[in-house]
Amino acid sequence: MKTSSKIWLAVAGALLVALGVICICRPAATLFATAWLIGCFTLAAGIAKLVFTFRTQMFLPNSGSRMLSAILEMILGIIFIGNNIFLAFSLPVIFAMWVLFEGVIIAVDSFDYKRVGFPGWWGILLLGLAGAMLGVLGLRNPDVTAATLSTLIGLGVIAMGAAYLFALLGINRFERRVEGFRRGTGIDEQ
Repeated sequence: MKTSSKIWLAVAGALLVALGVICICRPAATLFATAWLIGCFTLAAGIAKLVFTFRTQMFLPNSGSRMLSAILEMILGIIFIGNNIFLAFSLPVIFAMWVLFEGVIIAVDSFDYKRVGFPGWWGILLLGLAGAMLGVLGLRNPDVTAATLSTLIGLGVIAMGAAYLFALLGINRFERRVEGFRRGTGIDEQ
């Protein structure tokens, strides 16, 4: 790999680690940026779920709750995109309500999977109930929910940056091995 490519990978990793630290240290700014991204992703998820609902309504007959969920996700996505400042302050409550609602819907939908013979339906039920419980906990203390969201986002970004930096170490080791084999020694040069 070219040295310039390695430099870019190292820069990307370092910048992601720095961004993750900023996300943890500046939770309000993180929520503002996240509000817009969540709006885009929620809108896309709602559209995808609506398409899924239309394509599977013959196999999963209780599609009304999935359709309602898809429409609500699309509406939430549009609201998130259009009202960034309002959303940043209300994001923890909205997020907790969404997790609660989705958890209930997933739990209810698990019985459709049971009806069609899917043996793991109970796992879907348990995950739905767990999501609903986490939504209730998030509603009870929105400040903790906001701090948790920012911290999790920051940790996720730090993990991505660290992965890039570790990948760079792996690339360097691989190149040393290839060079050793090319020289005929077959020994990893340390």
